[in-house]
Amino acid sequence: MPMQDHVSLAASDTNLELALDVLPALAVILLTAAVAGRLAAMLGQPRVLGEIVGGIMLGPTLFGWLAPDLQADVFPADARPVLYVLSTIGLTLYMFLVGAGLDPGRHESDRKHHPAVLAASGFLPSLVLGGLVGLLMWDDLSREDVGRWEFALFVGGALSLTALPMLARMLYERGLQNSRLGRLSLVAASIDDAAAWCFLAVLTAVHAGSGAADALPMIGYSLLFTAVMLFGVNRLLRPLARHVGRQGTLSPGVMYVVVIVPLVCGYLTDLIGIYSVFGGFIAGLAMPRDPRFRQALHSRMMDTVSTLLLPVFFCLSGLTTDLRGISADSLLFGVAVLLAGFAGKYFGSTLAMRTLRFSWREAFAVGGLMNARGMMILIFINIGLAQGLITKPVFSVLVVVAVVTSAAALPLYRRALPKRLETQLGSGAPIPAPAPRSLAPTDMR
Repeated sequence: MPMQDHVSLAASDTNLELALDVLPALAVILLTAAVAGRLAAMLGQPRVLGEIVGGIMLGPTLFGWLAPDLQADVFPADARPVLYVLSTIGLTLYMFLVGAGLDPGRHESDRKHHPAVLAASGFLPSLVLGGLVGLLMWDDLSREDVGRWEFALFVGGALSLTALPMLARMLYERGLQNSRLGRLSLVAASIDDAAAWCFLAVLTAVHAGSGAADALPMIGYSLLFTAVMLFGVNRLLRPLARHVGRQGTLSPGVMYVVVIVPLVCGYLTDLIGIYSVFGGFIAGLAMPRDPRFRQALHSRMMDTVSTLLLPVFFCLSGLTTDLRGISADSLLFGVAVLLAGFAGKYFGSTLAMRTLRFSWREAFAVGGLMNARGMMILIFINIGLAQGLITKPVFSVLVVVAVVTSAAALPLYRRALPKRLETQLGSGAPIPAPAPRSLAPTDMR
């Protein structure tokens, strides 16, 4: 078919025209993610942080500033809803794989380590310290129609998040997702994030004037959904493990089930109002615990999801981020929020880990990891901006906080757990508690 016929066909076929908009945008996103992820790895950072920064650079911060017309051509308005759907599917499936890969029964001794303790110790200090900063800066930075306590609680709630997807990728890249430290961190982060979304629902309900009581059904439905999945659907899915044990692999019929279940769960949690990522994660937790099943599931799905779909989520979120909104008047707020967010997560999580009788090195390592906020805080503050709870300068400051705290997470982790000790941890052996002098910064190699 001649080229002009292709052009005329695209002009008359809206579906083909949409495909011609989406495919180049997808190619640019994946290329940017690959390059930025590689650069991040060369700098000693997780690839996911490079994908986050790459997504921000594709937005109005750099690409839209240098070549606004070209950026509009590469990412036309018609293509963005399709990219959003792809990113949501990718994130939901990835968190499904994370949940399915967890093995809470691997070590009997792990049962005394309660994730709720770690979750509360990271959530509450960040909420309080961030809230204090919000109270002090409300006069200068808040919208007139937002109350002092609304603004303060929103800032604290944003700082209380831990980026569950980013934390999961860092642990997977290091092979620590099934260590006691890794499992505890992932479950605690999921509790923190679920609590933050429920907290945000209450704030938006209050701000809209409908009252906090309107958020109670959402919390109740969330608890009911979790209980049904873990204690009901889990039993129905157990034959999948027996089927994989007989076949040695995931048959097409089993693959349909393991893809449909997290997508339906993501849809249900979106309806409830707690975001599809938690539906995928809970669906993964409901999967059979059989090691052969989990290994087959991971080997069939992880590469495709993490390489093709997940970068779309990180990059697409950056398209709505404009760091040019940061002004000199916002710098004081930014420094205060950064310090409050870091101190609340780092020291709160560290002390909680020591309370749970982990070594100091493991405690400081988890304190660093729990500070990673990634795109979860960007989703949180995007909702706040859309609901009128914050201004664009505050939004931009919180974006910087997300990037800086996420960039600091892995260096803090490595400082606490050098490679030789990390290998020991991944093998399941306990990390010995160092002598007090080894806690000095100069000895954390």
